[in-house]
Amino acid sequence: MNAPAPRPVVAPNRELRGSVNRPPSVTGGPAAEVLRRLELTVLRRLDGMLQGDYRGLVPGHGTELGEAREYQPGDDVRRMDWNVTARVQVPHVRESIADRELETWALVDVSASLDFGTAGCEKRDLALAAVAATGFLTSRTGNRMGAVILEGERTATVPARTGRRHLLALLHRVLLAAQHEHTGAGDLETGLRRLGSTMTRRGLAVVVSDFLAGGAWERPLRAISARHETLAVEIVDPRELELPDVGVLDLVDPETGERLEVQTADAGLRARYARAAADQRADITARLRSAGADHLVLRTDRDWLLDLVRFVSARRERIDARSRVLAAGSAR
Repeated sequence: MNAPAPRPVVAPNRELRGSVNRPPSVTGGPAAEVLRRLELTVLRRLDGMLQGDYRGLVPGHGTELGEAREYQPGDDVRRMDWNVTARVQVPHVRESIADRELETWALVDVSASLDFGTAGCEKRDLALAAVAATGFLTSRTGNRMGAVILEGERTATVPARTGRRHLLALLHRVLLAAQHEHTGAGDLETGLRRLGSTMTRRGLAVVVSDFLAGGAWERPLRAISARHETLAVEIVDPRELELPDVGVLDLVDPETGERLEVQTADAGLRARYARAAADQRADITARLRSAGADHLVLRTDRDWLLDLVRFVSARRERIDARSRVLAAGSAR
């Protein structure tokens, strides 16, 4: 028997592990209470750790030149710094400091595959938390934020505006979309094309999805990354990576309704499933890297706050290390 494709499955119980920071459930109370808890979590727990210019989360395009760094595949060649390249004999691009009025757009996938979770929360809870963190950390001092929301076969757009009231209204719209059941697979490729055509000003693009959708979505993502700083937030549940040994398990694809009974006591089947899932995630990572997007993974069985802080810290260290190498090369 061949191993089933690593798609989301429906589990009867949800296991809570450890005392980690979990995002509030989108169905756990009134919308205003959910958003208030998210705002307090972000501003109290994250704001102090991520202080600094916009580079703290993800840098935005602007007119003020910043540090030069070594060229990476997918970088916009229009930002090539030929003086530094000639001096150190290694291709370098010049970063730019974000304009004080940063425009941020989020593409939020709340299709049926996100309505799933077997650990501390559901994937849609993490999707809302990722958008909230981005919004509360960037929408200040006149910054604007908008969103494109994938609701299964439907796509909705929230125009970019300034202010806390608008941000809460945007998050409320995302929360309502996450609460409803959707039919059909989310068309990530179409959503990215809409996002690219909507972002008229250079800024920050945040794509929140499990990236399980088919299609050549990396092409429009590459086009977005060429013009905007882009962060891809991948939402993962542990049951998408390996099957538990629990006997006969009824698997359901939430996007198609297809059902499959699997005997999970078969160690060979579980091993094939794990290999297929690992290959799938490796392919997603490679496609995101080739598109030139920064890649953050949030898992339902881990502390999303710590994962976000570690991502930001690792990115800062990488940028600082490149700056030191560049400075050492220039001094010779």
